[in-house]
Amino acid sequence: MAKRNIVWTKTADLQLVGILEYWVKRNKSGSFSKKLLRLVTERTLQISANPFIYKSTDFKDVRVTSLGNYSIYYKVTEKQIIVTAFWDNRQDPKKLLKLLNNKI
Repeated sequence: MAKRNIVWTKTADLQLVGILEYWVKRNKSGSFSKKLLRLVTERTLQISANPFIYKSTDFKDVRVTSLGNYSIYYKVTEKQIIVTAFWDNRQDPKKLLKLLNNKI
């Protein structure tokens, strides 16, 4: 099976960038943000190669993978993987439900 292209929604991209910036400011260093970005990149490449390896959700065509305190929510299409959310699992889950309901 051919790898699918990874496409980040604007919302997911803003979430990831916001989290990376938070850690740079909090730690006064970019090392954790670089490590997290590397993990996200590795995971999205895994998803691209094997999109159905991770858990399906209650939302139609939405799957999720966990990276410690973070989760990547994505949809699989014929040619693409669409990342719909990059979520900090320590946030209010009601916000996530609202976000996912709006993306479906």
